[in-house]
Amino acid sequence: MARVTVWNEYRHERRSEVVADVYPDGIHAVIADALVQADHEVRTATLDEGPDHGLTEDVLDDTDVLTWWGHAAHDEVRDEVVERVRERVLDGMGLIVLHSAHYSKIFKRLMGTSCSLKWREAAERERLWTIEPSHPIADGIGESIELAETEMYGERFDVPAPDSLVFTSWFEGGETFRSGCCYRRGSGKVFYFRPGHETYPIYHDDDVRRVLRNAVDWAEPGDGPTPTFGNAEPVEDIDTSDDRTVH
Repeated sequence: MARVTVWNEYRHERRSEVVADVYPDGIHAVIADALVQADHEVRTATLDEGPDHGLTEDVLDDTDVLTWWGHAAHDEVRDEVVERVRERVLDGMGLIVLHSAHYSKIFKRLMGTSCSLKWREAAERERLWTIEPSHPIADGIGESIELAETEMYGERFDVPAPDSLVFTSWFEGGETFRSGCCYRRGSGKVFYFRPGHETYPIYHDDDVRRVLRNAVDWAEPGDGPTPTFGNAEPVEDIDTSDDRTVH
Protein backbone atom coordinates (compact mmCIF):
# COMPACT_ATOMS: atom_id res chain seq x y z
CA MET A 1 0.00 0.00 0.00
CA ALA A 2 1.41 3.37 -1.05
CA ARG A 3 0.68 6.78 0.40
CA VAL A 4 -0.60 8.74 -2.60
CA THR A 5 -1.36 12.44 -2.96
CA VAL A 6 -3.58 13.26 -5.95
CA TRP A 7 -3.00 16.87 -7.00
CA ASN A 8 -5.32 18.80 -9.33
CA GLU A 9 -5.77 22.43 -10.37
CA TYR A 10 -9.52 22.03 -9.82
CA ARG A 11 -10.37 25.07 -11.91
CA HIS A 12 -12.16 23.73 -15.01
CA GLU A 13 -14.60 21.68 -12.93
CA ARG A 14 -15.75 24.78 -11.01
CA ARG A 15 -16.00 27.08 -14.02
CA SER A 16 -17.37 24.91 -16.83
CA GLU A 17 -20.67 23.05 -16.78
CA VAL A 18 -19.37 20.75 -19.50
CA VAL A 19 -16.46 19.66 -17.32
CA ALA A 20 -18.58 19.52 -14.16
CA ASP A 21 -20.97 17.13 -15.89
CA VAL A 22 -18.07 14.71 -16.43
CA TYR A 23 -16.25 15.32 -13.13
CA PRO A 24 -18.77 16.84 -10.68
CA ASP A 25 -16.46 16.41 -7.68
CA GLY A 26 -13.28 17.17 -9.59
CA ILE A 27 -10.87 15.12 -11.65
CA HIS A 28 -8.90 14.45 -8.48
CA ALA A 29 -11.88 12.71 -6.88
CA VAL A 30 -12.21 10.24 -9.77
CA ILE A 31 -8.47 9.49 -9.83
CA ALA A 32 -8.43 9.10 -6.05
CA ASP A 33 -11.33 6.64 -6.26
CA ALA A 34 -9.40 4.50 -8.75
CA LEU A 35 -6.43 4.34 -6.38
CA VAL A 36 -8.50 3.68 -3.27
CA GLN A 37 -9.83 0.59 -5.04
CA ALA A 38 -6.27 -0.75 -4.92
CA ASP A 39 -6.17 -0.15 -1.15
CA HIS A 40 -3.73 2.73 -1.39
CA GLU A 41 -3.81 5.44 1.27
CA VAL A 42 -5.00 8.43 -0.74
CA ARG A 43 -5.34 12.15 -0.03
CA THR A 44 -6.12 14.95 -2.48
CA ALA A 45 -4.73 18.47 -2.81
CA THR A 46 -5.67 21.35 -5.12
CA LEU A 47 -4.16 24.56 -6.41
CA ASP A 48 -6.20 26.91 -4.23
CA GLU A 49 -5.47 25.14 -0.93
CA GLY A 50 -3.38 27.89 0.59
CA PRO A 51 -0.01 29.29 -0.46
CA ASP A 52 1.48 25.78 -0.71
CA HIS A 53 -1.35 24.51 -2.97
CA GLY A 54 -1.96 21.72 -0.46
CA LEU A 55 1.62 20.48 -0.86
CA THR A 56 3.25 21.44 2.42
CA GLU A 57 6.51 19.87 3.54
CA ASP A 58 4.58 17.60 5.90
CA VAL A 59 2.25 16.42 3.14
CA LEU A 60 5.11 15.67 0.74
CA ASP A 61 7.14 13.94 3.45
CA ASP A 62 4.11 11.69 3.97
CA THR A 63 3.73 10.98 0.22
CA ASP A 64 5.20 7.99 -1.61
CA VAL A 65 3.67 8.87 -5.00
CA LEU A 66 2.30 12.20 -6.22
CA THR A 67 -0.04 12.41 -9.22
CA TRP A 68 -0.26 15.77 -11.01
CA TRP A 69 -3.04 17.12 -13.25
CA GLY A 70 -2.87 20.70 -14.48
CA HIS A 71 -3.90 22.67 -17.53
CA ALA A 72 -4.96 26.31 -17.25
CA ALA A 73 -2.94 27.60 -14.31
CA HIS A 74 0.57 26.19 -14.57
CA ASP A 75 2.08 29.63 -13.97
CA GLU A 76 0.18 30.03 -10.69
CA VAL A 77 2.08 27.21 -9.02
CA ARG A 78 4.69 28.85 -6.79
CA ASP A 79 8.31 28.13 -7.67
CA GLU A 80 9.06 27.30 -4.04
CA VAL A 81 6.50 24.50 -4.15
CA VAL A 82 7.83 23.22 -7.47
CA GLU A 83 11.33 23.05 -6.02
CA ARG A 84 10.00 21.26 -2.94
CA VAL A 85 8.36 18.63 -5.16
CA ARG A 86 11.50 18.29 -7.30
CA GLU A 87 13.66 17.65 -4.25
CA ARG A 88 11.25 14.99 -3.02
CA VAL A 89 11.36 13.26 -6.42
CA LEU A 90 15.15 13.26 -6.37
CA ASP A 91 14.96 11.79 -2.86
CA GLY A 92 12.74 8.94 -4.05
CA MET A 93 9.09 10.07 -4.25
CA GLY A 94 7.30 8.84 -7.38
CA LEU A 95 5.62 11.34 -9.71
CA ILE A 96 2.85 10.56 -12.21
CA VAL A 97 2.29 13.40 -14.68
CA LEU A 98 -1.08 13.34 -16.44
CA HIS A 99 -2.20 14.71 -19.81
CA SER A 100 -1.77 18.51 -20.02
CA ALA A 101 0.54 18.49 -17.01
CA HIS A 102 3.24 17.87 -19.64
CA TYR A 103 3.47 21.65 -19.53
CA SER A 104 3.58 21.93 -15.74
CA LYS A 105 6.53 23.63 -14.11
CA ILE A 106 7.54 20.47 -12.27
CA PHE A 107 7.61 18.26 -15.37
CA LYS A 108 9.52 20.82 -17.44
CA ARG A 109 12.02 21.28 -14.64
CA LEU A 110 12.61 17.55 -14.29
CA MET A 111 12.86 17.04 -18.06
CA GLY A 112 14.99 20.11 -18.82
CA THR A 113 13.14 20.72 -22.12
CA SER A 114 10.13 22.71 -23.34
CA CYS A 115 7.84 19.62 -23.23
CA SER A 116 5.90 21.15 -26.13
CA LEU A 117 3.75 19.18 -28.59
CA LYS A 118 1.02 19.42 -31.22
CA TRP A 119 -2.64 19.29 -30.13
CA ARG A 120 -6.17 19.34 -31.51
CA GLU A 121 -9.62 19.13 -29.87
CA ALA A 122 -11.92 17.21 -32.20
CA ALA A 123 -13.32 14.38 -30.02
CA GLU A 124 -11.46 11.87 -32.16
CA ARG A 125 -10.70 8.22 -31.54
CA GLU A 126 -7.42 7.20 -29.91
CA ARG A 127 -5.76 3.80 -29.78
CA LEU A 128 -2.97 3.40 -27.24
CA TRP A 129 -0.76 0.52 -28.30
CA THR A 130 0.98 -1.40 -25.53
CA ILE A 131 4.50 -1.59 -26.92
CA GLU A 132 6.20 -2.83 -23.74
CA PRO A 133 3.80 -5.55 -22.54
CA SER A 134 6.24 -6.91 -19.93
CA HIS A 135 6.47 -3.57 -18.13
CA PRO A 136 4.70 -3.48 -14.73
CA ILE A 137 2.62 -0.47 -15.80
CA ALA A 138 1.12 -2.58 -18.61
CA ASP A 139 0.09 -5.42 -16.28
CA GLY A 140 -3.44 -6.59 -17.10
CA ILE A 141 -3.70 -4.32 -20.15
CA GLY A 142 -4.38 -5.84 -23.55
CA GLU A 143 -2.62 -5.17 -26.83
CA SER A 144 -4.25 -1.74 -26.98
CA ILE A 145 -6.61 0.64 -25.19
CA GLU A 146 -9.43 2.17 -27.25
CA LEU A 147 -10.75 5.62 -26.29
CA ALA A 148 -13.74 6.80 -28.31
CA GLU A 149 -13.28 10.57 -27.83
CA THR A 150 -10.03 12.27 -26.94
CA GLU A 151 -7.93 15.36 -27.48
CA MET A 152 -5.12 14.70 -29.93
CA TYR A 153 -1.51 15.13 -28.86
CA GLY A 154 1.01 14.75 -31.67
CA GLU A 155 4.74 14.52 -32.19
CA ARG A 156 7.15 16.01 -31.89
CA PHE A 157 6.91 15.74 -28.11
CA ASP A 158 9.89 17.73 -26.87
CA VAL A 159 11.03 15.53 -24.00
CA PRO A 160 14.17 13.47 -23.45
CA ALA A 161 14.05 9.93 -24.78
CA PRO A 162 12.28 7.92 -22.07
CA ASP A 163 14.06 5.16 -20.19
CA SER A 164 11.09 2.96 -21.10
CA LEU A 165 8.21 3.66 -23.47
CA VAL A 166 5.14 1.66 -22.43
CA PHE A 167 2.40 3.10 -24.71
CA THR A 168 2.31 4.79 -28.09
CA SER A 169 -0.90 6.45 -29.32
CA TRP A 170 -2.45 6.61 -32.77
CA PHE A 171 -5.23 9.14 -33.42
CA GLU A 172 -8.07 9.12 -35.91
CA GLY A 173 -6.59 12.19 -37.60
CA GLY A 174 -3.37 10.29 -38.32
CA GLU A 175 -0.91 11.52 -35.69
CA THR A 176 1.09 9.38 -33.29
CA PHE A 177 2.40 10.21 -29.82
CA ARG A 178 4.59 8.72 -27.08
CA SER A 179 1.89 8.36 -24.44
CA GLY A 180 3.49 6.36 -21.65
CA CYS A 181 7.00 7.56 -20.81
CA CYS A 182 9.05 6.33 -17.85
CA TYR A 183 12.00 8.21 -16.38
CA ARG A 184 14.30 8.06 -13.39
CA ARG A 185 15.34 11.31 -11.78
CA GLY A 186 17.68 10.93 -8.84
CA SER A 187 16.18 8.20 -6.66
CA GLY A 188 12.63 8.84 -7.92
CA LYS A 189 10.57 7.47 -10.79
CA VAL A 190 8.50 9.65 -13.14
CA PHE A 191 5.73 8.40 -15.42
CA TYR A 192 4.06 10.62 -18.02
CA PHE A 193 0.64 9.31 -19.15
CA ARG A 194 -1.11 11.19 -21.95
CA PRO A 195 -4.88 10.40 -21.69
CA GLY A 196 -7.05 12.67 -19.57
CA HIS A 197 -8.64 15.72 -21.20
CA GLU A 198 -11.16 17.40 -18.89
CA THR A 199 -14.19 17.33 -21.22
CA TYR A 200 -14.01 13.58 -21.92
CA PRO A 201 -14.64 10.80 -19.35
CA ILE A 202 -11.14 9.37 -19.72
CA TYR A 203 -10.56 8.70 -16.02
CA HIS A 204 -13.77 6.67 -15.83
CA ASP A 205 -12.32 4.15 -18.31
CA ASP A 206 -11.44 0.83 -16.66
CA ASP A 207 -8.17 0.37 -18.57
CA VAL A 208 -7.01 3.91 -17.84
CA ARG A 209 -7.78 3.42 -14.15
CA ARG A 210 -5.80 0.19 -14.16
CA VAL A 211 -2.82 1.95 -15.72
CA LEU A 212 -2.97 4.57 -12.96
CA ARG A 213 -2.98 1.88 -10.27
CA ASN A 214 -0.10 0.05 -11.96
CA ALA A 215 1.84 3.29 -12.28
CA VAL A 216 1.54 3.97 -8.55
CA ASP A 217 2.83 0.47 -7.79
CA TRP A 218 5.77 1.01 -10.16
CA ALA A 219 6.63 4.50 -8.91
CA GLU A 220 6.44 3.70 -5.21
CA PRO A 221 9.88 3.95 -3.55
CA GLY A 222 11.63 0.66 -2.91
CA ASP A 223 13.66 -0.54 0.05
CA GLY A 224 17.09 -0.32 -1.52
CA PRO A 225 20.11 1.34 0.09
CA THR A 226 20.13 5.11 0.47
CA PRO A 227 22.80 6.60 -1.81
CA THR A 228 25.54 8.69 -0.22
CA PHE A 229 27.37 11.58 -1.86
CA GLY A 230 30.38 13.77 -1.17
CA ASN A 231 33.84 13.01 0.19
CA ALA A 232 34.09 9.31 1.02
CA GLU A 233 36.39 7.12 3.07
CA PRO A 234 37.95 4.26 1.08
CA VAL A 235 36.29 0.87 1.22
CA GLU A 236 39.63 -0.93 0.79
CA ASP A 237 42.92 -0.18 2.53
CA ILE A 238 44.84 2.40 0.52
CA ASP A 239 47.54 4.98 1.15
CA THR A 240 45.75 8.28 1.85
CA SER A 241 48.88 10.33 2.61
CA ASP A 242 48.77 12.14 -0.73
CA ASP A 243 46.77 15.25 0.10
CA ARG A 244 47.06 17.18 -3.17
CA THR A 245 43.71 18.90 -3.54
CA VAL A 246 42.12 22.27 -4.22
CA HIS A 247 39.14 21.52 -1.98
